[in-house]
Formats: sequence, C-alpha cells, structure tokens
Amino acid sequence: MSIKVTGVFEFIFLIILGLSPSADAKLIQIPAGQVRAIWLASVKNDSTKNNEGLPRFPVKSFYMMDKAVTQFEYTQFLKKHPKWQANNVNKLFADKGYLDGIDFDVKFKSTPMTSISWFAARAYCDSLGMRLPSVNEWEYVAAASETQKDANKDPEFLKRILEWYGEPRTNGLKNVGEIYKNIYDVWDMHGLIWEWVDDFNSSFVTGESREDSSLNKDMFCGAGALSFGDKENYAAFMRFAFRSSLNGKSSIWNLGFRCVRDL
Repeated sequence: MSIKVTGVFEFIFLIILGLSPSADAKLIQIPAGQVRAIWLASVKNDSTKNNEGLPRFPVKSFYMMDKAVTQFEYTQFLKKHPKWQANNVNKLFADKGYLDGIDFDVKFKSTPMTSISWFAARAYCDSLGMRLPSVNEWEYVAAASETQKDANKDPEFLKRILEWYGEPRTNGLKNVGEIYKNIYDVWDMHGLIWEWVDDFNSSFVTGESREDSSLNKDMFCGAGALSFGDKENYAAFMRFAFRSSLNGKSSIWNLGFRCVRDL
C-alpha cells in the first residue's frame, strides 16, 4: 500500500520505508487532546448519564490513515507477504473466517478490507512501519463529527451511530470515503465497518460474550427507547461489548482496520 502525506518530513519517512505517495490513502495528523471514558458509565446508572466526573485519558498527537484499508491495498500486501494468504496463514493467527468471501477483483478496490484477524491487521500495519490505533486513540477520533471534535453529546450524531449498529448484514458494505468525513478529515469512523484496535482485549465492559464472535442482536433491543444520556453511554458500550467478544484470530465480515503512526 502507498500513502499520500503532506510535508517534507513525512515524504522522506515514506521514501525510507520504500513507499511512494499516491491517492490511495492519506495520513492525517490528529492533534493531542483527551478522550472521555464514557464506556465506564453504566447505561443503567442514572448518576452517570451526564458523564460528569468520568476519567479523561490524555491522547498524544499522532498520524492516522484517513480511510480504512481497502481490499485492493491488502492484495498488494499479500503479494509481498504470501505467508498471510488464506492457504498459507498459520491457523494460530487466523480462524476459518479469514479472507472468507473476499473478492479481490479490481472492481472492489475501494471496498474496505474485512474478514481479517488482529494478527494479520497488525502485520499489515507493521509492514508500513505503522501500527494499529489504541482504544483511546480510536475513540478520540471517533468522537468527532463533521463539525465537532467531541460530538458524544450530539443527539443526531449518536442517533446515526446507533442506527448503523442495528443495520442488517444484507445491506452489504459501502466503499471507503462515502459516508462522512469528520472534523479531522478522517473518513467513516462510524457507519462503514467495525475496526480493530491494538489493545482490543483490554475491554472495560462487564461480563463475557466470547461464545459468539458476531454482534448479539439482543443488545440492540430497547435502544430506540433510551434517553439521551443513555444513548451517549450505550453507543460506547456497544463498541466495547463487541471488542470483548473477540480474540486475536477473529475474522468477521464487517471488521476491518486502519493504521496509525507516532509523530
């Protein structure tokens, strides 16, 4: 994969890695800030509905891909690293869902890469001198809407997220860069796919849901009747409940990734 970045130093960095800028993806510098730990609030606890007093975690400035990795981009990785091809991959690093149903035809070049394990996603990012984002980094960027850096208190933004969580699989996957671009110029943090984070297994949710690696539809029941404060917590809770159901080999039809890089 090749990455388009701005600035002389970033260009030199890519040349050192043996990459050349293109229009496929772009690195966006995300400013430093803090992420509110809204996932630590219970959806049943009235005292946390305004999320006041919840811890804030500092997030250092970093670079993030503006779009999720595509099938076309992952194809280039597979050509250079055949050990990650479906027939060659070590079964310790990917389950039977790995690359299942993926059509690497060029007409799908803008389709997000999914059905990929955490191990494979990490290997891809590592091949570029990058890494998967941490939970805090991902949540920090995902909190931004088109106009706000932290839209977790915007009812319309939260409504869109919850509606996507409830969409049936039959809707299929849209192309990257088609849903929305947030205030940082990062595309599709919600509404396209679920995304791997590096520390996915350090979930803060209560309980276990490892028996099923897909989303439990029962978790959506009653979402439409939640109060605004509940919805703020519920959207974050859904993400952490989903992550807690995963293991490093999990390869799910709508789970993909994007890479980040330290400054």
